[in-house]
Amino acid sequence: MTELRRHYEDYVGTFRGADGRLPSMMELKLEHTMRVVEAARLIAAGEGFDARTARCCEAAALLHDTGRYEQLRRYNTFRDSDSVDHAVFSHDIVKEKGWLGSWPDRDAILTAVLVHNRRDIPAAEMDALTLAVSRTVRDADKLDIFRVLENLVRTTDWRTDSTAFWNLSVTEGPSPKVVECVRGGRPVDYQNVRSLSDFVLIQVGWMISGLEFATSRRICAERGHLEFRRGFLHQLSSSPAVDALCDIAASALAAVG
Repeated sequence: MTELRRHYEDYVGTFRGADGRLPSMMELKLEHTMRVVEAARLIAAGEGFDARTARCCEAAALLHDTGRYEQLRRYNTFRDSDSVDHAVFSHDIVKEKGWLGSWPDRDAILTAVLVHNRRDIPAAEMDALTLAVSRTVRDADKLDIFRVLENLVRTTDWRTDSTAFWNLSVTEGPSPKVVECVRGGRPVDYQNVRSLSDFVLIQVGWMISGLEFATSRRICAERGHLEFRRGFLHQLSSSPAVDALCDIAASALAAVG
């Protein structure tokens, strides 16, 4: 891992200014990556993965957002729909750089990078190692995305400035289509997202059916991510769907055995 981390840090260094600093949005992505790496370690340890699997999980977590830096420099956005699929971009950059050339399990790591942002992964087509690594990175990514949203809520005047929240309505309640998908444990089509309530409910949906491992659900519960979203949703909407869906999520998080 030491050599791989050096490759990664050297690459990130090419985006630093003359003063040695990264642009602020890139710095946030670097912090996110390091937190995803730590979450992947916690998941691997909690699930009792062997050393080989744990090593691959850490590597894939480190590399999963490699393309974000060039995405921002080239397109001035992290919004994939307005630029590139950042997971594909990350996969292609890592493969082109050859950082995993000496890794016997490079295909599993590259696949985990490639599928980390997909609504569904082709689990039936994956071997056990690739599946474990892919699921770990997806869980670890979600665990830190929870933190990112909470920081935005705490540090942004979300009632008057919606730019930090993708210009979604802060007054409109949850969409019936979003509520139906979350209640049924199904992925939400982002075309149906109309409000900040919808966006937050997507994350509640992750707690219902999007976290693969008991360790991930335990960490989510311990960090109070559901309680934060329940409280925030009550500020956004008086819809009875809020408590109904949060209660389902609470039950799912409690099923950590």
